[in-house]
Amino acid sequence: MRALVTGASGHLGCNLVRGLLVHGYQVRALIHTSRLGLENLPIEQVNGDITDTQSLVSAMKDIDIVFNSAGYISILRSEGDLLNQVNVDGVNNVIEASLIAGIRRLVHFSTIHALVQEPLNETLDESRPFVAGPRSSPYDLSKAMGEIAVRAAASHGLDAIIINPTGIIGPHDYRPSHFGQVIISLCKRRMPALIDAGFDWVDVRDVVEGTIAATEQAPAGGVYLLSGQWRPIGCIGQLVEEITGVRTPKFMTPLWLSQLAAPFAEAWASLRHERALLTSISLEALHSNRKISHAKATEAFGYSARPFRQTVEDTLKFFAAQGMIEPF
Repeated sequence: MRALVTGASGHLGCNLVRGLLVHGYQVRALIHTSRLGLENLPIEQVNGDITDTQSLVSAMKDIDIVFNSAGYISILRSEGDLLNQVNVDGVNNVIEASLIAGIRRLVHFSTIHALVQEPLNETLDESRPFVAGPRSSPYDLSKAMGEIAVRAAASHGLDAIIINPTGIIGPHDYRPSHFGQVIISLCKRRMPALIDAGFDWVDVRDVVEGTIAATEQAPAGGVYLLSGQWRPIGCIGQLVEEITGVRTPKFMTPLWLSQLAAPFAEAWASLRHERALLTSISLEALHSNRKISHAKATEAFGYSARPFRQTVEDTLKFFAAQGMIEPF
């Protein structure tokens, strides 16, 4: 089976490429700007951009399945135009190119952020409505609009399935991701306090295995939520300390106080030309549903999530091997 992976050098993409190779797929990676994490892998690499439909059509030549993991992630309100360009217009380009190229199946990666979190005391599953309205973050809105486009194409005959992961963490996080940077900052003692909040975290390798199983078994139009376990930030700090021996902060900042500090943290990061980790949007994401169900995926193709401690330990080992943190 011949597969094209967009966003191949991203955190999910790097793991997906490796998982597809293990499962016997022939892999073609769409390269936009970076080949980091793909060096020395037995794959074909082609240049392209999901904002350029013709480059997608060329990349899809002789391809059976397209895995669209390309996307722009932002926790800033100022990047709405770029988010729409990639996560909405880019998705429409992937749909159009897939139809032109006659691919057999499109596998699109959306996110838990595309779905309304409230009510927080009720289990969240695939039936939740999409986020909407000006109060939603630009990232959430862009992912919702992209998923809506794929669902519409599927209803008109495109063989497409949609995967909605929760917060992805795990190895092969080369850039690193926003939460990967949080873990690195913990290991380097650059975080004076932790936030009294949490999220549903899922191992990127479990997402890959679930995605491949869905690709091979799910019916056209299927939508599947792949979750892991909800864990507070304090639990992650404790695990980092237990595994590495590096002392992590014990002071827990209430979410409301962090929200007051967020504008100053964003401004400080901007002045230092650094990526902001504490923003109003990242804090909104942490005010999330604790009951996220992957029952549909488990019943459909046997999806399961590994123990959270194993994920954290393997992530830390990866960062240490890459020289991003001190060995332990």
